[in-house]
Amino acid sequence: MKQGSGLPVFPGVAIGPAVVYRKAQQEMPVACGDAAVEQKKFEDACAEAKRQLSDLFEKAKKELGEEKAAIVEVQMLMLEDLDYLESVQAEISAGAAAATAALECGESMAQIFAGLDDEYMKARAADIRDVSQRVSSILCGGGGFQLPEGNFILVAEDLAPSETIQLPREHILAFVTQQGSSSSHTAILARTLNIPSLVQSDIALEDAQNCHIFAVDGFTGTWYADPDVETLAVLKQKQDEAAAGRAALEAYRGRKSITKSGKQVLLCANIGSPKDAEAAMKGDAEGVGLMRSEFLYLGRDSLPTEEELFTAYRQVAEIMKGRPVVIRTLDIGADKQADYLNLPAEENPALGLRGLRICLTREDIFRPQLRAIYRASAYGSLSIMFPMVASVWELRRAKALCASVRRELTDQGYPLGEVPIGVMVETPAAAVQAEALALEADFFSVGTNDLTQYTLAVDRQNANLGEFYDPYHPAVLGLLGHIAKCAKAAGIWAGICGELGADPKLTETFIQMGYTELSMAPGRILETRKLVCESEV
Repeated sequence: MKQGSGLPVFPGVAIGPAVVYRKAQQEMPVACGDAAVEQKKFEDACAEAKRQLSDLFEKAKKELGEEKAAIVEVQMLMLEDLDYLESVQAEISAGAAAATAALECGESMAQIFAGLDDEYMKARAADIRDVSQRVSSILCGGGGFQLPEGNFILVAEDLAPSETIQLPREHILAFVTQQGSSSSHTAILARTLNIPSLVQSDIALEDAQNCHIFAVDGFTGTWYADPDVETLAVLKQKQDEAAAGRAALEAYRGRKSITKSGKQVLLCANIGSPKDAEAAMKGDAEGVGLMRSEFLYLGRDSLPTEEELFTAYRQVAEIMKGRPVVIRTLDIGADKQADYLNLPAEENPALGLRGLRICLTREDIFRPQLRAIYRASAYGSLSIMFPMVASVWELRRAKALCASVRRELTDQGYPLGEVPIGVMVETPAAAVQAEALALEADFFSVGTNDLTQYTLAVDRQNANLGEFYDPYHPAVLGLLGHIAKCAKAAGIWAGICGELGADPKLTETFIQMGYTELSMAPGRILETRKLVCESEV
């Protein structure tokens, strides 16, 4: 048995096989000098790519339907395209490594297709790039990971936001990563999925890969490779006790979240997709306090269309059955990047072009999203929330664009609902001038992760600064009190949508401050409702 530790970000116990996720190597391999060997490598990689795409096609067909899955089928056919195969073979014969030939020939073909007049043929350029990159990645030793039968524990060095959204989350029992932080997107996803997870762990990827049974104790922050019989028995007992605790919380399902003194709090869920909305309903959320809509933009090669965004927002609205849904507009930037946006490289992206700043400078990105939200408002109770607001003029300009979009859609005959407009208060500037912003906004929702980061000048993604990232710092709590006070004075509601929304040490404090909504991972709703109902505040 081997064991080690990490920073726990969600409690619980998981036992099962480990699957190691390895990123593709960055350096292209050098040709071995034998063209026949390189050609065989290429052919084997194509066969593996076909297998991966076949699995992906079946998954997409099941979850999205045959029409959406057809794009994967097109990519499989491209692996049989003679022009591509023969051009790669020629490059290999000339001395190129298989990985380099696959990538460069794919890019050459993609550029030819991109220059055609026919829109359908133009669109195939992205498919060619995707296929050639997949083959090259396999040749470089990447290509993701092999899935076992059934559920598993995912072990990785780290996971980017664009990677986490593509994971088969329904089969993941737990996360264990060498890097990350308690507020990283891996941690946020773990809390959304209600699964035990460790970040900053001392696990060696080889230990996880070579063991037969892997276990994670999210209560103590411990991982085990091939735990012995005694340890396994203790962990299974913990699992049973945790299950019993969750069963006891079912007594609070369907109850209103009201303190003993009669103060009501709306307990909502943080989500990133329609699938997460289903988890919110299962968790008995009273609404969605934060839909991180940037996850609709990650893990793809181009901007989502207005129709794609509308479909996703409509699905969330319909799944939530009239419960309020707050949609945060695109918050790409900082640790969430999308290469196809062609944003300039920045030395300090957390203080750069991100959130509302991108939207106000790129209407081609912002307007389709606003149109999609307003169109979906006819199917539920939707609100818009702007991230990274620092000045009143920013809010006014964004509201003016909303008004323009609404008029445009009305003239086009679309049915629209009422759509309140709010501010995600996450910069110290917004917190300090909350009194002025409250006169312009319909509501406030505080992003405590970034508010803490910017107030304390501590990078929340930097594992070396863990002890300096203090969400209970008097300066942070002082700003939180001021925000709630200004909201109440202006007659608007204020909520918490950052990670502190589910912090049991602050539940009563937030209610005392005047916050009337707390948004959190769906799995934390019932335990927080228990705290609220038992509170004397």
